[in-house]
This record gives sequence, C-alpha cells and structure tokens, in this order.
Amino acid sequence: MADYYAVLNVDKTASEDELKKAYRRLAMQYHPDKNGGAKEAEEKFKEITEAYDVLRDPNKRATYDRFGEAGLRGGGPSGGYQHVDLSEALNIFMRDFGFGASDMFGGRGGSGGARAGGDIKVGVPLTLTEVMTGVDRALTIKVLDTCDICTGSGAEAGPTPQRCATCGGTGEVRRAQRSFFGQFVSVAACPTCNGDGSVVASPCRKCKGDGRIRVDRTINVRIPGGVATGQYMTLRGVGNVGTRGGGKGDVLVVFEVEDNPRFERDEEDLFTEVLVTYPQLVLGTELVVPGLTGNEFKVKVQPATQSGHLFHLRGKGLPRVNASGTGDLHVRVQVWTPETVGDEEKKLLKRLAELHGHAPTERNKSFWSRMKEALGA
Repeated sequence: MADYYAVLNVDKTASEDELKKAYRRLAMQYHPDKNGGAKEAEEKFKEITEAYDVLRDPNKRATYDRFGEAGLRGGGPSGGYQHVDLSEALNIFMRDFGFGASDMFGGRGGSGGARAGGDIKVGVPLTLTEVMTGVDRALTIKVLDTCDICTGSGAEAGPTPQRCATCGGTGEVRRAQRSFFGQFVSVAACPTCNGDGSVVASPCRKCKGDGRIRVDRTINVRIPGGVATGQYMTLRGVGNVGTRGGGKGDVLVVFEVEDNPRFERDEEDLFTEVLVTYPQLVLGTELVVPGLTGNEFKVKVQPATQSGHLFHLRGKGLPRVNASGTGDLHVRVQVWTPETVGDEEKKLLKRLAELHGHAPTERNKSFWSRMKEALGA
C-alpha cells in the first residue's frame, strides 16, 4: 500500500498549498511528454497524481488518514476507489493547473468530437443498523443517455455533422503566452462548436443537437458494512454518456449515516448506556442489552459495581470497512433515579440513608484528585 504523503514528499500536516506545490514540481519532472513517453516516468506520474488527488480533497484525505487505501475503495471489486489511469492523471493535472503538460512541452494536441460524460453524485441515507449488516440498494437516478433517434450524432437523418471551421475539428482554441516556466499554451473550448469539433446544420428535434437525452436508470448497489458518513464508492462507467459517442462518466455514491438514539459511534466501536437501579448495582445482576439488529447481549454486573462503569464486549461493534474483524460494543451502566416515590419507598430510603450516612470522603478526595490531574490543574 502506497504512502501518499511519502509519494509527494510532504508531512502529514501539509497544507493544501504545500500539497499543490509538491505535486506541481513532481508532475513537471515526471510528465510522460517531458520524458519521451517513458513507461517508468508514466507510472511515477500516475502515482503522484493519485496521491495528490486524494490528499487535496478533505473528505478523501480524512478517510485515507483513518483507514488507508482500504477506506477509499469502500466498494469491493465492482466499485470503490481505483488507481488512476494515464488519462485520469492528465485530466487532473489540467483541472488544477489550467493546461495540459503536452501543451507546455509542445506535445500532442487535443481532439474534438467524442468527450467523456460527466460524473453523477448520489447521496444515500443509511441507518446504523444497515451499516452493521451492509445493504443492497436500488438507486434510481437521472442520467444523460444516447439519443435513440440520432444515435448520438445530434443531427437529423440525412446530413451529417461537418467539421468546425474555427477549430479545424479539434474542439479547442489555443492561446500562447510566456511565463517563468517557459511558453504555455492555454486551451479553451471552441466557441463555435462548444468543444465538439463539428457543427450540426440540422439538429435532431428530440435531443436538440446534443446527441443525448435524460432518462431514469436504476442501479443496484451492494453497500458494505462499516461505512461512515462522507465515505463513498465509485461505480465506473454508469454515469452520463459523453457527447458524440464519448464514454460514460462515473456515479459517486456518497454515504450519509443517520444518528441512532441508542448508540453512539466512534469509528467501528459502539457505545450505549443502560439504566439500572441502586439495588442492582449493590447486589449485582445480569443485564440484557439489546443490539442493533434485534439481537441481545448479556452483561454480568458484579456486586458493588459503581454507576458509570463501562463494560467492553469485544467484537460486538461494527465491521471494519474492507478489512477483517469488527469493533467493540461498550456498555455504560448508570443508576436510575425515580421521579416519584410512594410513602413506603420514602420510609425505606430514609432508613437506608440513616444506615449509610455520608459517602466516604476518601473516595471523594480520590475522585477530585483524578479530575484535577485529567484537567492539568
């Protein structure tokens, strides 16, 4: 598993600006166009770009810091985070710096016509119970699909799209400018053909010349157990179709885990609280603690247990996402104080108070001493 911080040669506390500077320096060094397409340089370029793309995104970075690459994948063999390919790496570089390295080094030009479709982000609410077990979901989303009338050409039957005279079919217009790093060529979509590289004289009446129509599509997704809010899985090639026969984008399934009234979560560990009576703490008892999925756990409370005591049930928490093992369930017992008591109960409580007197001062001292130490007083 790669150490993304080591790949970029930055500290784990590196700021966004430091990440960007480190990536830019390394990307300029290892870009394939600058290295004659050398395979070694290409692999290095993809590696540093992947590291930068993860660490620049606060959600991805937090997930990576907590779970490593396993947390980013989050979706098994058919989904989740995947290593970037060369095309993605070049797109990321162009996205963040406004130009392609091939333009900087006088390399290959862009091409018009087919363009990959855009990604779609879908939020999926989950209960903590579903996180415990994993769940299958059928997601209905609106996507841009190939027009069934013009089959993606954007033109009415008969005349075919013609090459754009402004950009010569590349779909781009370029402007050269000089900077400290040398000559750069800024690239923008052609204003005549909107980056398609061709002009449709008679647009399709159904899709208005776009070549795509919006349709509803249902996608079946297996969400693994243990996911957390903000984590996501990537479904490759099921998003919007591109223009002029371009490939499909991705669907990003983002998880939103609802709060649970009985359990609090800390990564894969669960915490819950059980109210008990004073006699149960003094004399001991066996508690039945309900679990998330309707199951039950038995907890043996020994005599003279103090209110606030925490019991640890190993392996009864949430599954670790994309990893073996599970977290723990922590059960805290708290004494229950009745809001109203009858006359007989009052007599018994007063008699009990007479028998017990005051709480031991030594214990109170010890407690406050520990509190002061914890607060650094």
